[in-house]
Amino acid sequence: MHAWLCTSPTGVDALAWTQLPTPAPNAGEVLIEIKAASLNFPDLLIVQNKYQIKPPLPFVPGSEYAGVVIAAGEGVKHLQVGQNVACLSGAGGFATHTIAPAALCMPLPSGFSHVDAAAFIMTYATSHHALVDRAQLKPGETVLVLGAAGGVGTAAIQIAKAIGARVIAAASSDDKCALCTSIGADAVINYSKENLREAIKAQTDGKGPDVIYDPVGGDFAEPAFHCIAWRGRYLVVGFASGHIPALPLNLALLKGASIVGVFWGDFAKREPKANAAMMAELAQWYAQGRIRPVIDRTMPMAELPAAYAHMGSRGVMGKLVMVN
Repeated sequence: MHAWLCTSPTGVDALAWTQLPTPAPNAGEVLIEIKAASLNFPDLLIVQNKYQIKPPLPFVPGSEYAGVVIAAGEGVKHLQVGQNVACLSGAGGFATHTIAPAALCMPLPSGFSHVDAAAFIMTYATSHHALVDRAQLKPGETVLVLGAAGGVGTAAIQIAKAIGARVIAAASSDDKCALCTSIGADAVINYSKENLREAIKAQTDGKGPDVIYDPVGGDFAEPAFHCIAWRGRYLVVGFASGHIPALPLNLALLKGASIVGVFWGDFAKREPKANAAMMAELAQWYAQGRIRPVIDRTMPMAELPAAYAHMGSRGVMGKLVMVN
């Protein structure tokens, strides 16, 4: 097998395409021949030693992938050799093969492509957990999605529309705004051209959004929070801008608003039954055509450094997927 091996988490340049022995699965594990693996923002942070999870060295990055089970360890009952699966195990995906815990593998129904499956779990689980569980979003409410053209942003637009909410998508270019409109956003704000606070007021007749979905952080967090509706819920999803904002808590008091943390990874570990039910609903929505990953592009696995560079340029719309 081959894998992008990180021997020192000093950045993308430290990754090397390395030939390794193909491992055999232990009890409770499966060996997966990887067909596709998506590039997520944590995959960039983890090779820079900036992510909260720090795997022992050396490691193979690539948190999310899909492929075919080619061997199963002792005790694995729900997966069979030859079965198509998706997995989010936190590492191992940027390779031709990987060992994965069988319990973390999602069997793929017929018609679920490897590329879509590799781009599915992290973004849709995060956005569903955020909007449905943490925000308790209701039909008819208004959602503002910041960073709306990215992976979690496009998933949030689709999930909010599936629930019956009105969606305002905020992004940094006209092309990104056009993408958001094409997948269901009711209104868009180009915050590279418009004053975000004034645009939100105009799009909500001064009422403000009931829910703000923020995977970006940075300079747009405070002006967005200033606009939140009475009893609004501000979802803290991530900090793709690299800057963690400080929100004025007096606004939470004045608006009767909630600042709500979203950590899907820990939710999945602490509440596995609720997470399984959520994933089953998402798979059903995919089968019904209500949600579909937005794929920016696919690239050969050997071109991973170029994919990292594209992600770093902030030019990605939807998800980048590496294929073998």
